[in-house]
Amino acid sequence: MKVDRHARTMLPIPDRPAPGLTTYDAKNPDTTFPPIEPLLPPEGAPNVLIVLIDDTGFGAASVFGGPCHTPNAEKLAAGGLKYNRFHTTALCAPTRAAMLSGRNHHSVGMGSVTETATSAPGNSSLRPNTKAPLAMTLKLNGYSTAQFGKCHEVPVWQSSPMGPFDAWPSGGGGFETFYGFLGGENNQWDPALFEGTTPVEPPATPEEGYHLTEDLADHAVNWIRTQKALMPAKPFFVYFAPGATHAPHHVPKEWADKYKGQFADGWDVQRERTFARQKELGVIPADAELTPRHAEIPAWDDMPEALKPALEREMEVYAGFLEHTDHHVGRVIDAIDDLGLLEDTLIYYIVGDNGASAEGTLNGAFNEMANFNGMGAIETPEFLASKIDELGSPTSYNHYAVGWAWAMDTPFQWTKQVASHWGGTRNGTIVHWPNGIEEKGGLRSQFTHCIDVAPTILEAAGLPEPSMVNGVQQSPIEGTSMLYTFNESASPERHDLQYFEMFGNRGVYFKGWSAVTKHRTPWVMVGGTMRAFDDDVWELYDGSTDYSQAHDLSAEQPDRLHELQRLWLIEAVKHNVLPLDDRLLERATPEMAGRPTLIRGNSQLLFAGMGRLTENSVVSIKNKSFSVTAEIDVPEAGCEGVIIAQGGRFGGWSLYVTGGKATFVYNLLGIQQFTTTPDLAIPTGTHQVRMEFGYDGGGLGKGGDVSLYYDGDAVGKGRVDATQAMIFSADETTDVGYESGTAVSADYTPKSSRFTGKINWVQIDLGDDDHDHLIDPQERLRVIMARQ
Repeated sequence: MKVDRHARTMLPIPDRPAPGLTTYDAKNPDTTFPPIEPLLPPEGAPNVLIVLIDDTGFGAASVFGGPCHTPNAEKLAAGGLKYNRFHTTALCAPTRAAMLSGRNHHSVGMGSVTETATSAPGNSSLRPNTKAPLAMTLKLNGYSTAQFGKCHEVPVWQSSPMGPFDAWPSGGGGFETFYGFLGGENNQWDPALFEGTTPVEPPATPEEGYHLTEDLADHAVNWIRTQKALMPAKPFFVYFAPGATHAPHHVPKEWADKYKGQFADGWDVQRERTFARQKELGVIPADAELTPRHAEIPAWDDMPEALKPALEREMEVYAGFLEHTDHHVGRVIDAIDDLGLLEDTLIYYIVGDNGASAEGTLNGAFNEMANFNGMGAIETPEFLASKIDELGSPTSYNHYAVGWAWAMDTPFQWTKQVASHWGGTRNGTIVHWPNGIEEKGGLRSQFTHCIDVAPTILEAAGLPEPSMVNGVQQSPIEGTSMLYTFNESASPERHDLQYFEMFGNRGVYFKGWSAVTKHRTPWVMVGGTMRAFDDDVWELYDGSTDYSQAHDLSAEQPDRLHELQRLWLIEAVKHNVLPLDDRLLERATPEMAGRPTLIRGNSQLLFAGMGRLTENSVVSIKNKSFSVTAEIDVPEAGCEGVIIAQGGRFGGWSLYVTGGKATFVYNLLGIQQFTTTPDLAIPTGTHQVRMEFGYDGGGLGKGGDVSLYYDGDAVGKGRVDATQAMIFSADETTDVGYESGTAVSADYTPKSSRFTGKINWVQIDLGDDDHDHLIDPQERLRVIMARQ
């Protein structure tokens, strides 16, 4: 075996030329230099593929007894190992940050999602440079690295086209290639995509058969083939993280139709069926118990009969979505197999970055943004029933009901966000590596956690944990390698202490026992009251005899409970969990939360061609009066197209020109549209077009009056009856001179949205109207200078 002479604990590996004779003339026979050799990991280092599915509970996929067919996961498990006590953090961004660093989520600043970051170290969304990501370590040791899919780890104030790109996958994340999206979710039919740090448009439309998961798989397959064609001696690290099966649940109709009628008996019966199947497969112990439904989750029999067909379809769509996702994961695995590399590729197939999502309301949602804006009541049972045929299609932004999320977490209590109970944190996981795992189709039940993935890969590759990366001394990895479990099924677990916390829901695992307390209910996003942390009720479970946390022993063993509560507190202090933070409005407001904002003041100046600007990159016009003024040049032939648009089909606003007339439309959740169009067309030449919105006031989400002006002269008036109070979209953006993604108005499409005149500038102003319907050039200069 070739001896590895690299000093790999310091990365990049220092160049250390060997001393020797230096000759004057290269023709001298004594002139000799060793050949240049590309950097490679130690001999025997495997290729690595991590597949991380989004928002999928333990009881969803068929490989772990669920109703959603996952034949590729089953095939992989048959040739590898299933882990039935693998854990995540209960939320997407924290799980990803933890898994990719080998450290706990608060240790890398990701105590919650980036959008609710605070200035507290454990919740800042800033990964310390003392905790280098796995991809960086592998790249600096000679791996080719690539990520395809979701990245929700970029701080919101760093997500604009100006970066900085330290936290982007291909910036400081260690991935040489990135193709995917930023943020928590994305429209599967019309995604906002990046290639590296450059915005790109999808290669096709939904009408042409486009779907994001298929596109991601195409790119992953092509990259793997290219990498092996050009660098066959170099192993790869591929992180495949589709947006599926996070809402919106978008899938071609034929995949959803496979499940027609299969969920007519509802979620209570589905849990019983899944539980029986789990025992039949042996993925849960024979003595495991099915936990009961909590009172906060409605029984299927108590749901309105008129709503049940829509509820059934929600689950059919989700099941088709997961099967569709597994199909395209299979394409990536097949591509590796076709290259003859499957035997020496270490594959993690993690079925969920947290438990199933209960963020879709008790009834589910046609457009989940309604609930995010506190307007869930607008989607009545009658409305949902009218939209059954559209669920999963490009005209929907749908999510299933809380009851289905609970059923997809069988046999556990609770769901995503609830870090206290296994329903939020236990995710079925498959590990496949024929050259490193002797048993085929085995089950492993040692306690494991997402922070264990990184040290496992390093050990499998024969790589040391680095002590120095890019000149910064590294703190120790906090996870425990799982490699010992690969060929020692009965080996005692080595990861025997782990804390959990999310939104105040918290727990601790120690040597088989778990102490937990639920603080907050996931689907109560607006309103509701929060208990004091000290008033939360703790529960105690013995994992050695109670796999599913079905029997609370806190009353019988108070001393053990208190010991574990103290242990949770010690771990919380150690890993920056404190202070606990269950604030909602405060964390949504950057100034109150203490995180930076790109936008300061009450005015923002934008220019033609600026686009793909997230809501955090644009001054917020919500719940207040505002104006939009644009200086445009209109050619002799007139002009058409978007001047500025924010949001998309499922909520937003647009100032555009149609029929030569400046038009303003406010799209309320894709359900109602309020349009104001003047009688006059914009004359030829240079003009200021201005829209003013006078907010009614008196609370959040109120309406207002719309006024349109050409060069300060009133040309049109209109009315908006209600507005979105919190968010327009999780994935749509603001664009100047065109609109990417989906269109706010049906008057144009993204392809036809390009403005055919010239836009010199666009300015958004907030606050009181000074009744001067023009912007002075000196005022524009002041805005520019104030923003430097």
